[in-house]
Amino acid sequence: MKRLTCLLFVLTVTFTACAGGNTQNSKENTETDTLSDSRIIPAADQLEAYLPLLKGKKVGLMGNQTSIVGEEKQHLVDVLLRENVDLKFAFAPEHGFRGDIERGEKVDNTVDKKTGLTLHTLYGENAKADSIVGSVDVMLFDLQDVGARFYTYVASMHRVMQLCADQGKKVIVLDRPNPNGDQVDGPVRKDDKFKANISYHKIAMIHGLTVGELAKMINGEGWLDDGKQCDLEVIPVKNWDHSTPYELPVVPSPSLPNYTSVRLYMSLCLFEGTDISIGRGTDWPFQVVGYPDPVFGEFTFTPGTRPGMAAHVEQQGNLCYGIDLRNVDAVNEKFTLKYLLDFYNKMPDKNKFFARPEFFDKLAGTDELRKQIIEGKTESEIRNSWTGELNAYKEMRKKYLLYPDFE
Repeated sequence: MKRLTCLLFVLTVTFTACAGGNTQNSKENTETDTLSDSRIIPAADQLEAYLPLLKGKKVGLMGNQTSIVGEEKQHLVDVLLRENVDLKFAFAPEHGFRGDIERGEKVDNTVDKKTGLTLHTLYGENAKADSIVGSVDVMLFDLQDVGARFYTYVASMHRVMQLCADQGKKVIVLDRPNPNGDQVDGPVRKDDKFKANISYHKIAMIHGLTVGELAKMINGEGWLDDGKQCDLEVIPVKNWDHSTPYELPVVPSPSLPNYTSVRLYMSLCLFEGTDISIGRGTDWPFQVVGYPDPVFGEFTFTPGTRPGMAAHVEQQGNLCYGIDLRNVDAVNEKFTLKYLLDFYNKMPDKNKFFARPEFFDKLAGTDELRKQIIEGKTESEIRNSWTGELNAYKEMRKKYLLYPDFE
């Protein structure tokens, strides 16, 4: 009798659902499906797209702490080993495999303590890099870039591509969204005189590309040595375009702790060619700007030491006066020269402003910007001087876009 009652109840509910159209449950399921369908899915989350390409292959990886899989944020290394991928080694970029090494510090060849995986560095020289890459069949690249030419992960990708082209190996780029992919701005590097890790490619300073799109550009424009091309496959991001804001799930490097810092990085990194503090050694790197002189503003802070930021801290221990940018509208914050020009114009002794002029020029990819600032040019005048080269770059960029553009 109990079973019959339950059956009648199920039949009644089923009939009601059919006769009455959408029920609350079906509505909720539809909404869940829609949300799932629109969720941004980085390539690393799409195991079905790249695991078959690794079957039976010896694999190397270029990765770091941003190489995560799924909402659980499992490290890609752990996932690959769990899936029985024959992973031989990993290359680490500038900030190390776990992302805890500050700018310019030495990245040693070592072993990942968690997995025992052999680690090598591609930041700086590595005389054994060719033989290391030669020992595998395919290289995976999975690093979260932030969209600026001076962010050195793209230089590391270029080196991986070059090594694979030289050794006849395949590169698979697991693409990720560019959190600053809604803009193309700044000077385009043209002269190899300014080529460095922080200005590796002849692209706009704010390049508006994902690493997958840039990899296609490097191949397509013949930028590898002797015009070589590597065997390249890019696994695209799902449900993202260049107009879609993207807040990074993992800190990409020690001095970019949040979305606001990532957005302001585009504009504030140029200060690294000066002695102006941009908050290194505080809890707000790339969110405050200051110098030990009250002329720069009423907001004050004192750079000290922080894990990963103990070295190369501008104005360490000095009370700095300046501006607080922690509450800017990060989504709408885009590259601007206004902060740089404001501090230059307020500097009592302008001869002291460009403390490291050669480094500033490499960040900018040209010495023209520094000269224009010294000449007293306005932001509008400086921007007008970029128009031709930016338009040419944008036309080249269109050939390699994998996602709908922001303009």
